[in-house]
Amino acid sequence: MYGSLRGAGGGPPGERRSGRPRTALGAAVALATLLLLTACSAGQGDAISLPRPGQRPLSDGPFWVNPDSKASRQAGAYGKDGKATEARLVQRIAVQPTAEWIGTDDPEGQARGFTEAAAAADREALLVLYNIPHRDCGSYSRGGASDGNAYRAWLDGVRRGIGDRAATVILEPDALPHIEDRCTPQQFHEERYALLTEAVGGLKRLPHTKVYLDAGNPHWISDPGRMVEPLQRAGIDRADGFALNISNYRTTQENARYGKRLSEMVGGKHFVIDTSRNGNGPASGGDTPENWCNPPGRALGTPPTTKTGDDRIDAYLWIKRPGESDGTCKGGPKAGDWWPDRALELAHNAKK
Repeated sequence: MYGSLRGAGGGPPGERRSGRPRTALGAAVALATLLLLTACSAGQGDAISLPRPGQRPLSDGPFWVNPDSKASRQAGAYGKDGKATEARLVQRIAVQPTAEWIGTDDPEGQARGFTEAAAAADREALLVLYNIPHRDCGSYSRGGASDGNAYRAWLDGVRRGIGDRAATVILEPDALPHIEDRCTPQQFHEERYALLTEAVGGLKRLPHTKVYLDAGNPHWISDPGRMVEPLQRAGIDRADGFALNISNYRTTQENARYGKRLSEMVGGKHFVIDTSRNGNGPASGGDTPENWCNPPGRALGTPPTTKTGDDRIDAYLWIKRPGESDGTCKGGPKAGDWWPDRALELAHNAKK
């Protein structure tokens, strides 16, 4: 199960327990303040340009940059402490759009808050829904909704929160690959297919929401043909496409080859690739148990963009938030918790 999401950060990984981010203006002010702190600590020649209130974020893609992300807060803390080098490194993460994982406390409030803030910035929210019952086979991100009805109620809240605003949704990482690798017990398969089909249909009834079903990565389910039936039974025909490499480290090139083969088998569907931490590819010893969990020496990958140069690849995305732990392995905190040292390592190792 080395392909598993494992520590993608289940539960409520949103930026605050209430689920509502700051207002767009308040967030912009916070980001402008961070710019000032970083500039003062780094020196005039080293300051990083960040948007001022009323400006669009500097990312060249359509996705919203959360100015109150964990990375932004960490960079601000380093700036206040006079740690200019550390502040600049973490800012490489903070200035990029990363996915917001909708939690369980207030799914409607979180989805509304993120999409409203994105709309105010003339951008699109990137959301991950990760609450399927029996998720992650009892590993680091185990949990999820207590049953199918609880999941449906949670999803209804998310849909109300998104409403008519623009959003790209990555739907239930691990859910289908764990059916195919038999990690999820057989008695839960039919319910999972039903819930995913309902989720795709419900989300696609929203006027400006795109949906991508997770299809694992090339090292996890190495034969793309094995993912065809699971995707079909989960509603790929109504979805915009599928997602690859979520929270993993396989190279973009490897995922692109795999994705094109799978696309041909599911009606030419497009796909997206998580490039958040694949700058150095996977760690050596790929079949080592838990090699996927907090491997050292990794790097940030290609920044998020829709300019992929390939008409089948809709975007390179940062779906896993760089700097968050995969789980309590190799000295890491629990899954989804912010890990400053790992954030610094990923940024330090990234291509300039």
